[in-house]
Amino acid sequence: MTPEEKKHLEERVIDMLKSVYDPEIPVDIYELGLIYDVVIHEDASVYIKMTLTSPACPVAESLPNEVEQKVAGVQGVKSAKVEITFEPPWDRTMMSEAAQLELGFM
Repeated sequence: MTPEEKKHLEERVIDMLKSVYDPEIPVDIYELGLIYDVVIHEDASVYIKMTLTSPACPVAESLPNEVEQKVAGVQGVKSAKVEITFEPPWDRTMMSEAAQLELGFM
């Protein structure tokens, strides 16, 4: 995989991540800052490290599976693996400016 192909695949994965929403917050998980890392491997497998707004998040079971399935469905992705972490714990400063504006924090 060339660096350019890798970059385009990462862009497609991020675009897909921007289509996934936390059902309690009207902002996508990427802009919320829930995605800590997106790694595109040479074999086109994708690793995503993400968090949830809290360990008690009502979608703690379903959201990571949804992300994994949707990323795996992106054209060019061989497979996807999602790891959940709570280090560092999520807080609203991790949101993009657009998300903070949307939610009235700015």
